Amino acid sequence: MKKYLLLPALLIAASIYAQIPEDVLRYSFFPQNGTARNLAIGGAMGSLGGDINATFVNPAGLGNFKTGEFVFTPGFFFNNNNTNFRDTKLKSNKSNFTLLGPIGIVYGASNRYNPKNSQSISFAVTQTANYNNRIQYSGYNNYSSYSEQFAEQAVKGLSKGTVEDVLNDPQYAYGAAPALYTYLVDTFSGNRVKALPEFILANGGTLLQQNTMETKGAMYEVALGYAMNKSDKFMFGISVGIPIVDYNSTTTFRESDTSANANNYFGYFNYVDNFSTKGVGLNAKLGLIFKPTEYIRLGFAVHTPSYMFTLKDRRNIDLEVNTENYKGVRSASSTLFTNGVPGESNYSLLTPWKVMVSGSYVLREIENVKKQKGFITADIEYVRHSGSSFYSANQTPAAGEKEYYTSLNQVIRDQYKGAFNFRIGGELKFNVIMARLGFAYYTNPYKDAALKANKMLVSGGIGYRNKGFFVDLTYVHSFNKDVSFPYRLEDKDNTFANIKNQRGNIVASIGFKF
Repeated sequence: MKKYLLLPALLIAASIYAQIPEDVLRYSFFPQNGTARNLAIGGAMGSLGGDINATFVNPAGLGNFKTGEFVFTPGFFFNNNNTNFRDTKLKSNKSNFTLLGPIGIVYGASNRYNPKNSQSISFAVTQTANYNNRIQYSGYNNYSSYSEQFAEQAVKGLSKGTVEDVLNDPQYAYGAAPALYTYLVDTFSGNRVKALPEFILANGGTLLQQNTMETKGAMYEVALGYAMNKSDKFMFGISVGIPIVDYNSTTTFRESDTSANANNYFGYFNYVDNFSTKGVGLNAKLGLIFKPTEYIRLGFAVHTPSYMFTLKDRRNIDLEVNTENYKGVRSASSTLFTNGVPGESNYSLLTPWKVMVSGSYVLREIENVKKQKGFITADIEYVRHSGSSFYSANQTPAAGEKEYYTSLNQVIRDQYKGAFNFRIGGELKFNVIMARLGFAYYTNPYKDAALKANKMLVSGGIGYRNKGFFVDLTYVHSFNKDVSFPYRLEDKDNTFANIKNQRGNIVASIGFKF
């Protein structure tokens, strides 16, 4: 355990607004996606081009196209998760068929007066992040209870009014209100506000905590790209993208008494949180590629922040509590305190900038292109995760809304840092057959060294190209580390789970030139 505290304003306002610091990584901490060819070489695309995925990485690479091309990229992935929560280990898995990589069209044409000059345009759709996953962890806790966060909210609510006032205030509909209604949290002599599991902990007891997080959906991007090629020496490109978010999660947290005592006023509670985010935004990517010699390619690209101008969260929770001989079994839903409708919040998000430098060395026989040839390529990318910011999307922010987002953005700056990502890969061509290998490493976005997170990808694939038709097949295996905080408390150290994930992707790209 270690103390990772949110600001007090954020702890309470989180009852109204569902945005939390971890949301930052949902929109910025994921591997570079692409076609099967691009994934096979580790996702390195910043200085190569000649692939529709340049639209989403370095649009200058579209300048290599002097004919038309259509491509689509389906795939299949499987997840295996290993978690460690308070020295208890669990495994879970999730598999899914999905459209992983780009689908779209590129068209390029040479200048009739100078064939070394050309222009090209592209229109493509890709999945930038895949949220389909299932994570489970459990462990024994003799230090803190999930319900203490509801008690903290209730203390602040009751300092301004009565229990009835808290029950009638929608800002407490996802925590303090259902907890008070079910007597998971109650008032005692001396105006003390306590969660019932706290008494078990105070008497030296232990709680069994179990958390299951089921997530679905993806983030997609629709993009239009343009590039121009000057003398096959300089290429300049720009693309405009529309990111689209579709995220759904169901989190079920169960806490239970580990003793056989039916008279200590607490048996268990189940807290089920159903949450979704949908929205769209806008971004741009600019890049250039320079060929100082026939064999060397140098690339530079900048990705502006995505301005997610219309994000909408919907949330509802269900709480079931068994207080045994105290009040028996009671249940409540958040809709009981929100006039029967799910809670909604509208907000905007600014994701981090990205800057990329790239280089490639091309191996080829000038006089006989049918002989073996290939390339080695690498990208270095910098992402400033702490630069993410949330804002209200309401013309007239509600009471406390401005303070909430100010607190949230401060926590983001305190918790995250800029991180470097590295990608390297190569290809060898044997007439119409290509063989490829790649590697990528995404470094830790957390400032605190105690929080371990990174992503490492190893990939390989083959390709076939002949008479304008091509097909590529790739396997990518990723090793991912991250942390998960099941709850956060204002006055205690917070416990977290370490998550080790292995994800396998089988990806195919099929296309033809015209």
